[in-house]
Amino acid sequence: MKGRLLIVDDDTAHLSMLETLLKSLSYAIECVKDGADAIRQVQKNPYDLVLMDVRMANLGGMEALKEIKHLNPAIPVIIMTAYSSVDKAVEAMRLGADDYLTKPLNFEELKLSIERVTKHLQLSLENNRLKEQLLGEGAFSGIIGTSSAIREVIDTAKIAAPTDANILISGESGTGKELFAKAIHKNSKRKESPLISVNCAALSETLLESELFGHEKGAFTGADKPRAGLFISADKGTIFLDEIGEIPLSMQVKLLRVLQEKEIQKVGSDQVTSIDVRVIVATNKNLEEEVEKGSFRQDLFYRLNVINVKVPPLRDRTDDIPLLAQKFLNRYTKENKKEIKGFTPMAMDALVKYGWPGNVRELENIIERAIILCLGQYICEKDLPSNVLKDYEPENIARHELAGGGKTLNEIESIALIGTLKQTKGNKTEAARILNITRTTLNNKLKRHNLDLDKILPTSP
Repeated sequence: MKGRLLIVDDDTAHLSMLETLLKSLSYAIECVKDGADAIRQVQKNPYDLVLMDVRMANLGGMEALKEIKHLNPAIPVIIMTAYSSVDKAVEAMRLGADDYLTKPLNFEELKLSIERVTKHLQLSLENNRLKEQLLGEGAFSGIIGTSSAIREVIDTAKIAAPTDANILISGESGTGKELFAKAIHKNSKRKESPLISVNCAALSETLLESELFGHEKGAFTGADKPRAGLFISADKGTIFLDEIGEIPLSMQVKLLRVLQEKEIQKVGSDQVTSIDVRVIVATNKNLEEEVEKGSFRQDLFYRLNVINVKVPPLRDRTDDIPLLAQKFLNRYTKENKKEIKGFTPMAMDALVKYGWPGNVRELENIIERAIILCLGQYICEKDLPSNVLKDYEPENIARHELAGGGKTLNEIESIALIGTLKQTKGNKTEAARILNITRTTLNNKLKRHNLDLDKILPTSP
């Protein structure tokens, strides 16, 4: 089944025809003959699309559209009309209609329209496909994403995981470097042995040496008993050294010796102990630049950088934001015992538009915050912090007046798109806001009308 559609039309013959045609495309169909009935159905049941006539005997399509969008801003609504009116077309767009079609309907045009406006359904299906795919990827199932940027990194990590090669994971803070380290270990031949994680930036030089290599009793003040050290604890397994770029040069020398000789020497001891440990390190610094500055040893860099897994920042994989947002929504609605179904189109547009300096970690925190603040069934813009919405502040832009007697609805839509983009000087976010559609829907409409911003906007003299 492709999805669940609600058809609203008081023309019994037309309603029956649409039901038959859309059932043939594997949609589950429910039909009602009045706008009020449509509102009641949307209150009771989840639908992937509402296909609704404008003129009906009791409650018309425009009034029902307004209420349906109030109940569920995320549900796509396609308006059908036999009356080519500029005012009605603009009003439908402003009330949130995702598309509108002229009766008698062209079935091919209807199919294309349904495909265009049910992006959220396609995303849901893609989510399911992705989950099935990730279930077959073992330990990499926790790394969510379908973008080419993240899939390329996952592929590199999966190839390197079964080997014993040292791995350098690089990337900005919050991109998920530790998640990759854990996945690599779990996909390695050492997966039955421990993975020991150390944050090198959190420890002083003395404490770091003691933590990594261990110490003998009395080796320093407070050493009242011997300690094995984390390299020995990780024997036959993996040690993950996070923030490797923060360790001082004196410790870099000692770490280099461990990598070269495969043995450690405890603090306060003359004895050496052989170890069998795989080393994975991570950094948010550019270690090549640190080498040039003299703050990181070149020989150690080469030892660590056998395989370099570069985790991309979230701003370079924006296609993955809806998937990640949904993942965090599922997690934190359960933790907070809230029933939130999803995101409004504008809220999701704002998330995709934002630059994410804190990357995936920041996205996770913002989604958790939004869930706590959200009072409805859908997270909307007001549930997001001001820094995310800085590019979405509304402006008072006068309504563009369309003149179009005798024009087709397609021509009317084209005029509305061109006029609004001229008003916003090409700002698609603002144009989408004025027309009350998502940026994605705006881009789809521009493609359908073959409209190019370079041709719409006047060129400077």
